[in-house]
Amino acid sequence: MGACMVDSMTGKERKQIAQWLFFAMAVHSENKEFSKVTNEAKKKSNEFVGKLVTRLMTENCPVQTKKAVQEEGSEAMKGAFGLVGKVAMQELMTNKDVTDSLSGFEKFLDKDKLNAVLLEK
Repeated sequence: MGACMVDSMTGKERKQIAQWLFFAMAVHSENKEFSKVTNEAKKKSNEFVGKLVTRLMTENCPVQTKKAVQEEGSEAMKGAFGLVGKVAMQELMTNKDVTDSLSGFEKFLDKDKLNAVLLEK
């Protein structure tokens, strides 16, 4: 089911799923101060995801969805959407600005301490 869903999505749709995930993380109490996501943007994102999930489950992957839910119940949904989320995030991770930002912590690593552990015999 998850593989069918991922295969049925475009790159743009995967990016929009990643944006929806970002919006969801932005409302966490420890993240709110760093994001200015509007309610309108969240609403549009929720609407997009609702329509996308409906399409994936009923038009693109109905056989896989029915079989997975019959055999695994709600775990099938968790697994499928976990895979969709993972692939969506991978889509963003290929962006140079994102990879540069993620590697920003490296200049603060204590390389001597790390080498002591990694090279220890």
